[in-house]
Amino acid sequence: MASSSGSPSSGSTSLVQNSGSEENLQLLMDQRKRKRMVSNRESARRSRMRKQRHLDDLTAQVAELRKENNRIITSVSVTTQQFLSVEGENSILRAQVAELSHRLQSLNEIVSFVNLSGGGNGLLGTEEPYCTESFDGFLNNSWNYVGFNQPFIASAQMLQY
Repeated sequence: MASSSGSPSSGSTSLVQNSGSEENLQLLMDQRKRKRMVSNRESARRSRMRKQRHLDDLTAQVAELRKENNRIITSVSVTTQQFLSVEGENSILRAQVAELSHRLQSLNEIVSFVNLSGGGNGLLGTEEPYCTESFDGFLNNSWNYVGFNQPFIASAQMLQY
């Protein structure tokens, strides 16, 4: 019986030791859990900061791209206006070239007629009847007068090609 009385006392120390080590184990697990929780919170905070920096970078990039886009649009608008201005000037110059070409052709016809009719004796000084008929025919043709009542405007820059 003495052994039975000793058994319970040894079992109670073992229980106290077990419960003490269980408490230590529980404390250790709680400490690890708190450590993990703090680590996770810190990691989440860093992740939020990275996301915020990335968002700020993207926002700045959008603003810069919008400025660049506005500069390009302005440049295209200015270039388009310059193109239209030059195109209008070219159109005027083409019309003037056509007018001057027509006048030159008329003047060449007159010179050709004078050369054929008089041979250098003067325009109206010839005695040949066919020359006066040709000259009268030339004067009676209204198409030959198209450019005569307008001033002859020409400059050296217009005729240089």
